[in-house]
Amino acid sequence: MQLYNTLSAEERAELIDQAGKQRLTLSFYAYAKIENPQQFRNELFLAWDKLDALGRIYVAHEGINAQMSVPADNFEAFRETLEVYDFMKGIRLNVAVEQDDHSFLKLTIKVRHKIVADGLNDETFDVTNKGIHLKAKEFNQILEDPNTIVVDFRNHYESEIGHFKGAITPDVETFRESLPIINDQLQNHKEDKNLVMYCTGGIRCEKASAYFKHQGFKNVYQLEGGIIQYAKQIKEEGLESKFIGKNFVFDNRLGERITEDIVSQCHQCGKPCDNHTNCANDGCHLLFIQCDECKAAMENCCSTECLETTHLPLAEQVKLRKGKQVGNKVFRKGKSENLKFKHSGDSRTMLEQAKQLTDVALDVVPKVKPIRERVKVKKVLIGKAEHYFVKAQVGQFLIENNELKIGDKIIISGPTTGNEELILEKMLVNGKEIEVAKQGDKVTFEVPFRIRLSDRLFKIISK
Repeated sequence: MQLYNTLSAEERAELIDQAGKQRLTLSFYAYAKIENPQQFRNELFLAWDKLDALGRIYVAHEGINAQMSVPADNFEAFRETLEVYDFMKGIRLNVAVEQDDHSFLKLTIKVRHKIVADGLNDETFDVTNKGIHLKAKEFNQILEDPNTIVVDFRNHYESEIGHFKGAITPDVETFRESLPIINDQLQNHKEDKNLVMYCTGGIRCEKASAYFKHQGFKNVYQLEGGIIQYAKQIKEEGLESKFIGKNFVFDNRLGERITEDIVSQCHQCGKPCDNHTNCANDGCHLLFIQCDECKAAMENCCSTECLETTHLPLAEQVKLRKGKQVGNKVFRKGKSENLKFKHSGDSRTMLEQAKQLTDVALDVVPKVKPIRERVKVKKVLIGKAEHYFVKAQVGQFLIENNELKIGDKIIISGPTTGNEELILEKMLVNGKEIEVAKQGDKVTFEVPFRIRLSDRLFKIISK
């Protein structure tokens, strides 16, 4: 019985491209009492793996929290797998505003202590006594009330690229950090103000609204379905968007555009920009905002130190990482001292910080661009990258399938490299300059950009 992934992200991406079918990115959550989370997890994996459903899902005794990518053709069949469980009958599925077939490339279902790390003891208050749910039109109306305080329950790197106008955006890295801060700083407004909260899809507010009602706040409201449903409703109903910028999402897209306004800056040069990048250095993976120009110049790195590290032989990189924590445990997201244009860390109170993030667009996107641009061509997988000689700008590849010859149009593709198209004008096959390479051969040729071991070599069949 298979209960784990057997394909790499790159292999899955290739299968998705070859299938050529639309996928839907969606999210949902449900609080419920689950007696055996591990068994529940295994049942879901078996059912969803058959439908080619991918995503990141957390299950716990308290419920389920899921962000997923599902083939459009299998959408109804997927919904039926949810209806098997009474607590998910008729569950709201938040379908993304912008679609990307590569939003998720693995099916990962993890059993956790909680479906959202809130740091709360649920036994101390009634988690079912939630705030009043507001749809988009009602939410817009209550924002106009001068007695309303609207709070963003997301993290700083989420709110920086997009938020509701006039919202308090706590400078926190985790959801659990914001709860005591808000409770402390809004102590004097428990009865005279409307406490209105929002998050990405609504799940954080479900628990937070009950917590704040328990803390004595009289008028507690929450945006039903979060920013995802808000964006859908304002479009369907022709309403004004009180949200400005992009909505950060936790998949490979890293954001979906709600309005054309850009309200944040590239953390390296200060240019208006709202695209996030994960630093290419495997010993860092800092999440930060980076414009296209800095991305090209810095090769997806957050600093010159990281750039230099990525140019070292792989063995040296591994040696440098040995014994060190990596990724988010090394750097606070978007808060490295290497980033010059990061607006966070302000010591003012939250109410004073309400205008810390701008409500005025620094620039606009004249035309919505695809989150991830892929070369739409028919291609066949030829081989994989083995090495890149930085000074000579030469890449080495192992031919695993088919054959490669001079004059072929090729694509070098990878998570960081993207899709780069070249015409093969000259190559060395096993150290000799010949015109055809076959399965098992090692080939080297000039590549005017850095390649990585995760890159794959494709031959274009037709456009």
